[in-house]
Amino acid sequence: MRAAGAAWSRLLLLQPCARRRTVPAPLLQQQQQPGSLAMARYSTEQRGRLHLPDCRFYFKNSKGKYISPFHDIPLFAGSGEEKEIPAKRSKLNGSEVILNMIVEVPRWTNAKMEIATKEPLNPIKQDVKEGKLRYVANIFPHKGYIWNYGAFPQTWEDPNHKDDSTGCCGDNDPIDVCEIGSQVRGLGEVVQVKVLGLLGLIDEGETDWKVIAIGMDDPESQNIHDIDDIRKFKPGYLEATVDWFRLYKVPDGKPENQFAFNGKFKDKAFALEIIKSTHEYWKALLHKKTDGGAIKCTNLLVDSSPYRCNEEDAQAIVKTAPPPVEECSVSQKVDKWHFLGQ
Repeated sequence: MRAAGAAWSRLLLLQPCARRRTVPAPLLQQQQQPGSLAMARYSTEQRGRLHLPDCRFYFKNSKGKYISPFHDIPLFAGSGEEKEIPAKRSKLNGSEVILNMIVEVPRWTNAKMEIATKEPLNPIKQDVKEGKLRYVANIFPHKGYIWNYGAFPQTWEDPNHKDDSTGCCGDNDPIDVCEIGSQVRGLGEVVQVKVLGLLGLIDEGETDWKVIAIGMDDPESQNIHDIDDIRKFKPGYLEATVDWFRLYKVPDGKPENQFAFNGKFKDKAFALEIIKSTHEYWKALLHKKTDGGAIKCTNLLVDSSPYRCNEEDAQAIVKTAPPPVEECSVSQKVDKWHFLGQ
């Protein structure tokens, strides 16, 4: 990731432009402290204008090569990153499995940014529905997303596979992650996290797993190791998470979301098994052993994948995107606060 000061600037861009403020010097100094190894190995390049449909954030590795965050960033954090190949074994910290999380939406922001699974190199873009850019509503007492929200690379919730636990097929996306640490992360930041548990959302009849995790560089990670620790050190956070996912579509006129397991969180062991299975589905996808439909599997680094491209091909893909534009414009309706039930 580029210098953390740049990440903070991008976070400001995600806020309504008219509300942008000067960042106090101490806060800028804090953001510029060295980050995790994963952050140093990846950066993003903006194309187009933020808060317009043409905006894209393409990823580069430490050598400046364009890569796919979906396919080329390893799921497991480890020495494989240094060799530019997906790691085969996880990096362990004591008994912890450390995974790479890609931040799509920084905490407190509203723009529904996501990995573009159906575009070559899978840049991050803002979701569009019925011709309109999507923003999540502010539902009292929350502002935007209440965690750093993103996805695990090299995972795929196969829409052709019916999960035994939920009875529903996957949602055709990488598995989602809610990072609950104390820091506000940057769009496109790659964070090394440990898994704490999992919530099973049933979204319009599809299984949509929400993994709960915390950054390894977060001070609170020393105390939080499993789902029950969250209840002890962050009381109310899990309950707020269920409420958020249950209600976030209601202001758009949709019904409340439903959950597997009656909205109960599953523990770390269960979550890791789900992640492992979605990693295997991804492997089948990248090696053409299953039908991915419109999913784009273009990658630079996945060994033996028939979708592997060269550096020139990757550069040509990015050049087709419009040039970057720093200005942005977003409706003040994004700041509207909803009090449900009134």
